[in-house]
Amino acid sequence: MTQAPRAVTIVGASLAGLNAGEALRREGFDGRVTLIGAENHLPYDRPPLSKQVLAGDWEPERAALTDPEELEEDGIEARLGVRATALDLAARELTLHTGETVEFDGLVIATGARCRTMPGPEGISGVHVLRALDDCLALRADFEAMPQRVVVVGAGFIGAEVAATARGRGLDVTMVEALPTPLSRVLGDEMGEVCAEVHRDHGVDLRTAVGVERISGDGRVERVTLSDGSTIDADVVVVGIGVIPNTEWLDGSGLEVDDGVVCDASCLAADRVTAAGDVARWPNELFGETMRVEHWDNAAQQGAHAARRLLDAAVGPFTPVPWFWSDQYDRKIQLAGRVRGDDEVRVVTGSVEERRFAAIYGRAGRIVGVLGFNRPRHVMRYRALIEQRASFDEALVAEF
Repeated sequence: MTQAPRAVTIVGASLAGLNAGEALRREGFDGRVTLIGAENHLPYDRPPLSKQVLAGDWEPERAALTDPEELEEDGIEARLGVRATALDLAARELTLHTGETVEFDGLVIATGARCRTMPGPEGISGVHVLRALDDCLALRADFEAMPQRVVVVGAGFIGAEVAATARGRGLDVTMVEALPTPLSRVLGDEMGEVCAEVHRDHGVDLRTAVGVERISGDGRVERVTLSDGSTIDADVVVVGIGVIPNTEWLDGSGLEVDDGVVCDASCLAADRVTAAGDVARWPNELFGETMRVEHWDNAAQQGAHAARRLLDAAVGPFTPVPWFWSDQYDRKIQLAGRVRGDDEVRVVTGSVEERRFAAIYGRAGRIVGVLGFNRPRHVMRYRALIEQRASFDEALVAEF
């Protein structure tokens, strides 16, 4: 059996990485723990960046997940503002952007993901993505200048939250989505249309089935040209078109990389190397598919699981029911499970018209997901049925 590591290096100082370090200590690991992070900030919570912090309701400090005193108490050494650029698995060495090489024994890879960008607007101010705290503060400063028109490119959950926050600040918002129905590939057409109507109800000019041809301006953004030839005046543009896992630094490392770091069912990528969070791709035996999950809850759970797996080869598979939430206006939208646009969908409680309901998703005779609008209790109970591998028929007649 592989020997447990004497020291653990964690690359990635966000939620998954921090949870890995804390889990090592909870499990009684008394070796050295080093947390390496590319940002200059201590680990912080990302969900508030598109909500409370962006809205100005919270100052950035409130999103902090830890502080220097807590890290010192846990015996976790944080090296911030340091980026890993290469990994030599055979030599068990990391290379940092400073040129320094760092030996490791055990390794947790939690380098997360970065925003996809659009070609063209380089050098034009007022064009934003939203992933990191510094992104949020730059966008918040532009919002506080009360621009006349905000354009959000992409009507996924991040784009939708930014649009909702901008409307909450009284800003005019146009949201552009290439699909005919927002989120249809995930939620299906019916539920995607419900999400679209929520934004229309709150005054968002939602343009669907149209792409962005270019973003232009003289020094600062002035307009967005769409694929149908129309233009939208813009003082601020936010691009929210998905993320890419941060794996380039692993090229030639000896690890398998395929839309993330490929792991086994227990999150092990190689001898004494695990991965967690947005960067990890593993077979989730509960759903019978290989997945990479970009949710807060998954990062928290998987970081801890990856740490335990480093210490104990007997740790079993990681089989969560993915779950996340999105706050938009006065709606708390929650989704649990692994849903697809072509799943069978049934509303099981509440009213779609009132935007207060729960709908369950079925595939191959099983319940595989639940979507709730202001129905947290129902989401959690149907989530339990998903974990129990309940049939879709059982879920349809369940009484909560």
